[in-house]
Parts: sequence; C-alpha cells; structure tokens
Amino acid sequence: MSRIDETLAMDRRRFLRAALSGGALLAVGGSFALPRLLAAGAEGGVPALVHTPPGDVLLECYADDGRDLGPCRVHRLVLSDAEWRARLSPLAFEVMRRDGTERAFSGPHERPAHPGIFRCVACATALYDAATEFDSGTGWPSFWEPIAKRNVIETRDDSFGMERIAISCAGCDSHLGHVFDDGPRPTGLRYCMNSVALRFVARTG
Repeated sequence: MSRIDETLAMDRRRFLRAALSGGALLAVGGSFALPRLLAAGAEGGVPALVHTPPGDVLLECYADDGRDLGPCRVHRLVLSDAEWRARLSPLAFEVMRRDGTERAFSGPHERPAHPGIFRCVACATALYDAATEFDSGTGWPSFWEPIAKRNVIETRDDSFGMERIAISCAGCDSHLGHVFDDGPRPTGLRYCMNSVALRFVARTG
C-alpha cells in the first residue's frame, strides 16, 4: 500500500470516528452534509470538510489503475538530509534535494509502451499521465501537462544566468525539472523532467 493509500485509509477512519461521536455534523447551505461526506468516504475519497493539521497539502489522488480519486489531503513528506539520502539513490538525492540535473539520455525518456502514470520517486504523488508524454528530442522525459496542476509547484529559477520555471513535487517539495513554452498542442508546454525523479506505474485492471 502506497503512502497516499495509507493516508486515505487513515483519514477515512478518522472521519468515521468523528461522525459516530457527533463531531462531523456540519451544516452546509442550511442542510447537514454528513450523508454526502459518508458517501465520499465509502467511495474512497477523502471528505473535503475534515480538519487537517498544519503541514498537510491538498493533492489530486490517483489509483494505480488510473482512477481519479479526487482531492485528498496528505501530510507533506519532510525529512532530514540523512533520511533523504537513505530514501533516495545518490543521483536522485542530487537532483531532487539539491536542484541538480541528470545527464541527457542517461535515463528512460521515451513514452512507455503501456498506459500508466508517473509518480514521484520520493513520495509516490501522481505527477504525469503517460498519455501526455512526447518525444522532445532532448534526452529527458517530456510531457505537455501534469496529471493535476495541484500536484506540482512552479517557482522562478534564475540560476545559471537564465530565467526558467522550476517544477517540484507538491507532496514532498522535491525538484523534478523545468517547464518551457516550446511544447506541442494542446498546451504548447514542455514539462522537461529528470527521469531519476519519476517512477512509472503501468495501469492495472
């Protein structure tokens, strides 16, 4: 079970305990939202009105079979350098925690033969659908859009005397790559990622 799946299960149990104790009777628009929240929990989603502590982040969660599970709150993964080094390969640590870049053509960069999704190596957040990958000729995996905008963070990067937009994972704030405006239709964008930061999961079912 992935970290996101574990979080979903934990939040559903927390919500049901609160509902049984009467703490989840929330009025929305003059009517109680409890039945709707219970239905969301039963369908595998995380109720949007459950209290979340500081440090949580709202992501769009996906099952490995490609199903969109909807918005879910997970705890942002925060580790020490020593813990990150133990969790990641040396190259992944350099890229993801030190804003490095892998050598072009050094890792998988072509669209997989099977449908699936790309997850963050560090925290399993869903990042890209394989259907949006294209051959950019750059030697890095390239996509024309993320699987969900909320799952990535865009920040200005002025390093090396260039103005770029860096992309990081919203689930753990790890560097993934950059986005450029020379991509194909329909977005015209090229999300140029480091392959070492991605884990491909073939679609099940």
